[in-house]
Amino acid sequence: MNKACHIALYFVVVLLSVLSCAKIDDVPSFDSGNNSNKQKMNFDIMVTREGKVVNRARTGMMTKSMVETEDKMATMDSGIPFGLVGIDYESGELVLDNAQVKSDGSGYSALFDSYLWSASNKITFSAYYPHVESVNYADNLENYSIPYSVKETEAGPLVSKTVEKAVNQLNMIPLVFQHITNDIGYKICDITPDEQLQGLIHIRKVTATNVAQAGVFINDVLNNSGTWHRQAFYRPVVVFEGDALLGVGMENEKFIGYDSLVDHMVDSHRYYSIPDDIEIGKQCVEVIYDVDSFKIGGFEYSALKNQVAKFMLYGLLPDNIFVYGKQYTFHLGLDLSKIYKQISFSASVSDWETAIYENNDDF
Repeated sequence: MNKACHIALYFVVVLLSVLSCAKIDDVPSFDSGNNSNKQKMNFDIMVTREGKVVNRARTGMMTKSMVETEDKMATMDSGIPFGLVGIDYESGELVLDNAQVKSDGSGYSALFDSYLWSASNKITFSAYYPHVESVNYADNLENYSIPYSVKETEAGPLVSKTVEKAVNQLNMIPLVFQHITNDIGYKICDITPDEQLQGLIHIRKVTATNVAQAGVFINDVLNNSGTWHRQAFYRPVVVFEGDALLGVGMENEKFIGYDSLVDHMVDSHRYYSIPDDIEIGKQCVEVIYDVDSFKIGGFEYSALKNQVAKFMLYGLLPDNIFVYGKQYTFHLGLDLSKIYKQISFSASVSDWETAIYENNDDF
């Protein structure tokens, strides 16, 4: 089963060691004079959608857990580092500047050079996944910008809720990652009302058009919220390619997988998209399908190949906006009666009216 069929939540313990650089004298601190005195900081990691906790790590747990659920979550790849930002609450200085937090096989760890903090100092942490090189900060450090393209990873991106900790509480940093893209998938069935035309449709290809693929996410650290600024890069996403006979009726609707129709969301082909405004005539789902030959009313109809149906997205969502962190499943229904539409004729015979025209050259 491929990686789209599972949800992999990597529960890891992160050790963050503190090095010393003398800055403040005669105050309590976590200054480390040698390696044996390094301060351990464990990261307790959760992944959520819309603020709902799906699962969480337990302190000291250093293994990955495979969880199957109808709610397909993004996968945090242990081979891809996440980025970490730390801001001194009182001075407003960066103490962790876009630090790469990498896995060593059993957990994640990072080092940062620190000055001497008093026990009352507070540090504000924020994290994002995957790590990117070019993170830009606003002048007041309350916002930072993360560029993102779907080419960088198939999962996410994710951004953590802001965590504020006093220096004397740095033994545990709970990072709660939230989705900041859209998770999109499809279900499909044959909705032809005429029983004589049902069960004849094979889908061959399903493509989502004009999917937003690049942008910059501006993360507001203080308000635990962010805003997407999309760039003008759009792409088609081939959701399905194969040959699958559609079930008839909503009760036989199935999820669209890579090359088959499946019963469960976790086995379907879902993709991530940067949230976008839906515009008239812009975003659509294109379905290419074949129709088997059939007989009806004493006539035999030949099979049809490469028929095209387009489903426009405009008007389907509130305010025609994709909201980040949301999971969308669109329902598609193909109706053959729109192709093989029965045309009824009626006839009547009325009296023949005869007129006699004399000396009329035109009649």
